Amino acid sequence: MTRATNVEGMGGFKDIRYAEEALSARSYGAALLAAAQADPRIVCLGADLSQPTETAAFRDTLPDRFFMMGIQEANMIGAAGGMARSGDIPFCHSFCVFVTRRVYDQVAMQVAYPKLPVKIVGFIPGLATELGVSHQAIDDLSLMRSLPNMAVIEPSGPEQVGAAVAEALAYDGPVYLRLAISRGKGEDTTRLQPFKLAAAQLLREGVDVAILAIGGMVAEAMQAADRLAAQGVLATVANMASLKPLDAGLVRDLAGRHRLLVTVENHSVIGGLGSAVAEVLADAGAGVRLVRIGVRDEFAEGGTTAYLWDKYGLSAPRIAERVSAALRNG
Repeated sequence: MTRATNVEGMGGFKDIRYAEEALSARSYGAALLAAAQADPRIVCLGADLSQPTETAAFRDTLPDRFFMMGIQEANMIGAAGGMARSGDIPFCHSFCVFVTRRVYDQVAMQVAYPKLPVKIVGFIPGLATELGVSHQAIDDLSLMRSLPNMAVIEPSGPEQVGAAVAEALAYDGPVYLRLAISRGKGEDTTRLQPFKLAAAQLLREGVDVAILAIGGMVAEAMQAADRLAAQGVLATVANMASLKPLDAGLVRDLAGRHRLLVTVENHSVIGGLGSAVAEVLADAGAGVRLVRIGVRDEFAEGGTTAYLWDKYGLSAPRIAERVSAALRNG
């Protein structure tokens, strides 16, 4: 099963080659396939979810490097650890909640502890499904962020997926890549966005409030900023796609230039982006006020994404309302 090329021991993963097609891909499936076609070490593992995890094209194009493990995420992670020790670069796929909480001990002991180049890819982040609590991953960022050696990435959308896959490959260690399922609403024409670990991306500059968002909340934050601008409130918006390592320097800079910082995440307010930013501010002794927008300390209900985001305060109008209230009361 070994397909290592020019790999010395457990190192050598920093110079991974990937095709330009991977960088410019707007879907995860296309990015992974292009990268695999450029590097024979990449293998794909699935847990009976090929279509929703966008790995069917890999399965059909490179069948000898595709391994369907069945609904056995724990075994999938264990197998990936063994494959990584043999020189492969495994990409493991399932829904976010199943590939983190359900298999946390396997991830910790068989991937994170030995710092293996296993890339764990989860779909259906946070509140994004009618299937309810059993399929809603509102604690996965907290779980994975707390593991030593684990990098945690959540790109803003199709415009950043290709770059995120490339950066995950370049990282010499395990990665948790959190993705939304492609909705197939036609060709995405958003300008491609870069991604680098430990580097946030400033999307707009304002002087009144800084909104730090991650994943699907980036687009909502941008819309909220438009609503705030109509009220005379100028907002900075930062895409915090690299949750771990976090761009602590930018957080400190924004704290020094704004009277209010707001984090927005499709995740519990406990342990995710809001907690990571709070830790940076506390370590720096920054006196700026922080408002954390996300799922409160509760389990949600099932429903459409639009319904859930609005009910639990994650939609653009609700974000703008929360920021306006915080500025009035601050």
